Amino acid sequence: MTEVTLPVHERSAASRLVPDAQSSQTDIAVPAHSWARRARSWTLWVLIVGLLVWSWGPAEMYRATSLLTDWRNMAEFGRAFLHPNFHEWDSYVADMIVTVQIAVWGTALAAVFGAPFAILASSNICPQWIVQPVRRLMDSCRAINEIVFALLFVVAVGLGPFAGVMALFVHNTGVFSKLYSEAVEAIDPRPVEGIRATGARRIPEVIFGVIPQVIPLWSSFILYRLETNVRSATTLGIVGAGGIGQTLYESIRAFQYAETAAQILVVIATVMVMDLVSARLRKALV
Repeated sequence: MTEVTLPVHERSAASRLVPDAQSSQTDIAVPAHSWARRARSWTLWVLIVGLLVWSWGPAEMYRATSLLTDWRNMAEFGRAFLHPNFHEWDSYVADMIVTVQIAVWGTALAAVFGAPFAILASSNICPQWIVQPVRRLMDSCRAINEIVFALLFVVAVGLGPFAGVMALFVHNTGVFSKLYSEAVEAIDPRPVEGIRATGARRIPEVIFGVIPQVIPLWSSFILYRLETNVRSATTLGIVGAGGIGQTLYESIRAFQYAETAAQILVVIATVMVMDLVSARLRKALV
């Protein structure tokens, strides 16, 4: 392959058309953040650190060293956990089934009753004079823990699983209304506008324009909350609301660590099964 040599006058013209690589590179100045933005960032970090320092004493974070000094107490339970006692496994499984049934009913009631509250709490559906009171009501339901509601319902309806169902129902109604309303506010408005153009009223707009868009996401929320409520229902038995929680609490109080370990393993296995089943259902629905 032969090398072609250009005349001197053509080489000079070509050098003018192709500028030098170093001369073509321009220095790009990185813009510095403004003083106000840096001040806001530093203020945020100072507030976070100050909040942690302020909470250090009341939260007794200075007792973190006891995790090392009192490790033998944890090791005692750990040894029992390696040798769980499944002598009364049928009783544990029966209590766990009751716990799942509490979670199923609490989730079902909350999923149904949370839907109308979610519509009323959606700013793209209802006016603010309706949205804000409904949101504050749902905030109240969501802010109070299930155990507190369980204590109230145990006093009202007596000991048993029904108190646990009602506790999960009231708390999760606030949770569902929050999740549902966020999904409603993110819908495509064009189907709703098309239905409105036909002269339909507000309820048909919601039924035929909003609900079909959010049903897959709502279904995913229901399955997720069902998993969460199974875990929550295990603790409601501590206050007498039925399920395996009461058995678990009695075993811990009696220092029966081997039985406690067996009950915990039953809970873990149940949650794993619920996770696998809900994952398959979620793939089919979403």
